[in-house]
Amino acid sequence: MINQDESHAGAILSIDLDAICGNWRMLKCWVAGNCAAVVKADAYGLGALKVVPALYQAGCRHFFVAHLGEALPLRSVLAPDAALYVLHGPPRGGEEAFEHHGIVPVLNSPPQIAAWCALAAKRDKALPAVLQVDTGMARLGLSDSELEVVSASPDSLLGLDLRFIMSHLVRAEEQDHPLHQVQLKRFHSVLGRFPSARASLANSSGIFLGGAFHFDLARPGAALYGVAPVAGSPNPMRPVVRLQGRVVQMRTVQAQTAIGYGHTWTAQRPSRIATVAVGYADGYLRSLSNRGQVHFEGQGLPLVGNVSMDTITIDASDVPEGKMREGSLIDLIGPQQGVDAVAASAGTIGYEILTGLGSRYARRYVGGL
Repeated sequence: MINQDESHAGAILSIDLDAICGNWRMLKCWVAGNCAAVVKADAYGLGALKVVPALYQAGCRHFFVAHLGEALPLRSVLAPDAALYVLHGPPRGGEEAFEHHGIVPVLNSPPQIAAWCALAAKRDKALPAVLQVDTGMARLGLSDSELEVVSASPDSLLGLDLRFIMSHLVRAEEQDHPLHQVQLKRFHSVLGRFPSARASLANSSGIFLGGAFHFDLARPGAALYGVAPVAGSPNPMRPVVRLQGRVVQMRTVQAQTAIGYGHTWTAQRPSRIATVAVGYADGYLRSLSNRGQVHFEGQGLPLVGNVSMDTITIDASDVPEGKMREGSLIDLIGPQQGVDAVAASAGTIGYEILTGLGSRYARRYVGGL
């Protein structure tokens, strides 16, 4: 599918739905239990309303988002046999919306548990839930003391149809970090309190820690979208995105001409400068100023000067004259430079690059339904 407004946009973002589905299938083959898909933040910036139906057709039946507001539009595009979980749980007063739309909350605190149990009592039926426990993140989930109180009182979970006990790994992308075993031991201790419960621990990187971390449901996110799951290792995931910016002006400058805001780069020779219609308003980070690299027909070219709100400038002096012109497309993320390489140049992680992709791109979806 190609957006009809591509000729109006400064850049084209191509999203390969077949690659996303292929990455999910690959991960599913590696885990012993079921394999979910984390589709929060609009499927990591790539368009959840396109990504989720494609993953459902590929066989995925478990989907995680962060907020109720993310879940509601997805419920309408998913069949009833697909489970949709909200990681932050129900906001105060939002419990009935979960129950009405068939959305499963991840319960993180005693107040959330109490409110969900109260609704179950009001409805006189068990309501589905996931219980999250903290094994080291100190972010979401029951603390040790809260877990002690909950597990000591059988009535505290009365009315819950407990689908999973879950926790989250702190540094799973670093395969040899000793914290993995600490968290695994804590998680097993928690599961000992709920002997009949199914369990979920592994995120994308956690899948690569081995079968001991897989349990009943793995929850990959970034790896689905092509981000490398293991630091310092070859990326086994298929690339998903290609971002191409359009040249809006070519300019020849003399030696000692300074370029852009702040004059942070000065030409050391007569140079051809291409201005490309992408900037930090589009999620192309300002930290890439004088550090980033782009590609034109496979040839690497340096980004020169500061990234501005709507444009970047590149030194196209080494491209044969006349080959690059106004309207030419420049690869900002693509075959020669994936999302992780761009992130490294920007001093960040691939997650931030993907989730920051702006709304001004013409989006081209490849494959899928």
